[in-house]
Amino acid sequence: MSLVTSRVPEPIGHLRGPRMVAVLDRRALNRATLARQFLLERVDRPVTDLVSHLAGLQAQTTHSWYVAFQNRLIRPDPEEVGRLLTDGALVRMSLMRSTLHLVTPEDARALRSVTREVMARDLRNSRHGRATVGVDHAAVVARGRELLEERPLTARELGERLGEDWPDVPGEHLAYVVRCLLPVVQTPPRGVWGASGRPLLAPADRWTGLDMEVEPDREGLVLRHLAAFGPASVRDVQAWSGLTRLKAVVEGMRDRLVSFHDERGVEMFDLPEAPRPGSDVPAPPRFLYDFDNLLRAHADRSRVISDEGLRRIAVRNGMPPATVLVDGSVAATWRVLRGTAPVVEVAPFAPLPSGEAERVAEEGLALLAFLRPDRDDGRIEFVTPD
Repeated sequence: MSLVTSRVPEPIGHLRGPRMVAVLDRRALNRATLARQFLLERVDRPVTDLVSHLAGLQAQTTHSWYVAFQNRLIRPDPEEVGRLLTDGALVRMSLMRSTLHLVTPEDARALRSVTREVMARDLRNSRHGRATVGVDHAAVVARGRELLEERPLTARELGERLGEDWPDVPGEHLAYVVRCLLPVVQTPPRGVWGASGRPLLAPADRWTGLDMEVEPDREGLVLRHLAAFGPASVRDVQAWSGLTRLKAVVEGMRDRLVSFHDERGVEMFDLPEAPRPGSDVPAPPRFLYDFDNLLRAHADRSRVISDEGLRRIAVRNGMPPATVLVDGSVAATWRVLRGTAPVVEVAPFAPLPSGEAERVAEEGLALLAFLRPDRDDGRIEFVTPD
């Protein structure tokens, strides 16, 4: 499958002359990334194709990630996404950064193999890993697989069953060993639009019919990141994936990549034919969900959010607010209020430029039509942030 098909324009800020390099300023990086994320212009693509191009969607919440289809597809259909999840054409499993993602089965296999070390490190550095020092992890995984092949179980149920064999170890720690070391998916109806269900786990190979034990492709992972989030530095790829020691991998790929520098002098790598639109390309308002990949794919997130914006959305409970892009950068938070009529409350960080409030409101109404197609009395409310 081709990762990119777009024609490459002249690099932004190209400087001609000896020892000169192309420089991409923050706005050029912003527009390039938004183009690959389909946040400059919605597209008409199959859902599975979109998910694969984006290298998955972070999806540890039950439903908020459906907004990623609303802001990227011309005709988003959450019911179709739910059917694909139910039918197994999409799965939810822990991958990059040991975080639950929505991916295709083929990407589940490819990405899980290369993030295997991330999952193992997560276990090793966690309280669960410390609590199971001296326990035969391979035996726990083997027993966990036997139990999950009988029927899908929640982590709590799995831990209780494992505790029968390791009575001196709390079940939550044993279940986490299985979660990190055995590729497992979270089965529907959990995550299906309009449905609910317990977070049941099942072996990924049994659920997908694909062998999960394939050779890890670190170069392939770099290419996937650049296609979806580039141009990017080595640190960006590492921050997104959770992998370390990728500098040597990228260095070995130089003949297949192009490179630039950002305004701070950091080297950025990219696919030769990836889209890099000009800085003057307009970026329409877009409503992002709480864990949208756009805000989690770079070590330096200044291309999409300022330092002040990061401080505003910083949280201690692990649940960040949903945000609004204005001119390509995070400029507000949003939430849906419960009440008689559906309301999207928008809290700008600062007064919006002339005309932007109207465009944000129009986009907010489109979001409401997606979230609540049964209602036509929704409205947008702008408030001062707390």
